[in-house]
Amino acid sequence: MSDYTKKDVAPDLLPEVESLPENLDCNQLDIKTKLWELAIVFTKLGSIAFGGPAAHIAQIELEVVQNRRWLSREKLLDLLSISNLIPGPNSTELAIHIGLEQAGWRGMIVAGACFIIPAMLLVWGLAIAYVEYQTIPAVGWLLYGVKPVIIAIIAQALWKLGKSALKNIPTWIAGILVLVLYFININEIALMLGAGLAVSLVRNLTFLKKTKSLSIFFPFSLAAIAIEAHPKTWTAVFLSFLKIGSVLYGGGYVLLAFVQQEFVDRTHWLTSQQLLDAVAIGQFTPGPLFTTATFIGYLVAGNLGAIAATIGIFLPAFILVPLINPFVAKLRKSPWTSGFLDGVNAASIGLMAAVAWELGRGTLIDVWTILVAIASLIILLKFPKFNSAWVIIAGAAIGWLLKTR
Repeated sequence: MSDYTKKDVAPDLLPEVESLPENLDCNQLDIKTKLWELAIVFTKLGSIAFGGPAAHIAQIELEVVQNRRWLSREKLLDLLSISNLIPGPNSTELAIHIGLEQAGWRGMIVAGACFIIPAMLLVWGLAIAYVEYQTIPAVGWLLYGVKPVIIAIIAQALWKLGKSALKNIPTWIAGILVLVLYFININEIALMLGAGLAVSLVRNLTFLKKTKSLSIFFPFSLAAIAIEAHPKTWTAVFLSFLKIGSVLYGGGYVLLAFVQQEFVDRTHWLTSQQLLDAVAIGQFTPGPLFTTATFIGYLVAGNLGAIAATIGIFLPAFILVPLINPFVAKLRKSPWTSGFLDGVNAASIGLMAAVAWELGRGTLIDVWTILVAIASLIILLKFPKFNSAWVIIAGAAIGWLLKTR
């Protein structure tokens, strides 16, 4: 049924819809419902998604695949693989992809904005406090309890996504090799491309002569923007972060090097200590690590600088995702591109495992953090639909109790 009229409304509900048009398109109602659902889901994730991209992806998988069944795990992995091959914040790009899949360009904007804005507002408030008191408010107790939970969330995602991504011997080998090579400082993008090409070649070796171009997979970025003068204005802040967001691969953990070069070495807008404080703020607040830009923008150019920096660093993601998203479904139809995606999926699992190991070494530092991580993992695996936000809150409470006893 494509049309819905007021005549079909029960008499007691008629006042509720009296102002609506005579003929309503059910597709429009469906879009509005999806937009509200996207707003609720990604506002929640943006408010409680601690721990960086790996943890964000784990929580997105829980909400979108397990709880709401909007996507299959295979489709989520494909979207994640595409996100890994374009510059910008991977977990935010994944949110934008999901919004685009669910409700078109409006869903893309709603999902992306709702994932970004809670973290932006929190970081903005901390930046104001930082300028006022010249220090970061103490949150050690929060991190102490929350971080072990994040390790458990990542481990749960590795278990579930790994079963879909590591589907045969070539993908297992690719995932393990990526994990090993990561620790000898091989570039992440090179590892993903190499794994994709290797798995694709192994699967299609007998058809090597028929190979078509795989140029669609190679990373691309917006042109870098040169800024000659160094005035501390919100427009200069916007252009600086637009440039960084257009060329930055590797997620939030690589942001430090770009910001050091741009704001400490080149423009001298920040000191090294201010930069370290900005990165620390991005690490212990929920949502995308790229909201570090909000903090830096406020330090450089006040409130307008905070807004300009946030828009500048995230804008390329909103441009690149809709450009590449239409290719995702087509990529699975070719044995070559399908094999390539399988290899990149395996590489993503290897990289997530490496990040989990690195985070775990700095997080699981005593018997209490180990126990919190184990208990959280048991709860998440035993009750897969249990809201991870409650586990995070419980971890924070345990951390507070242990630190204040």
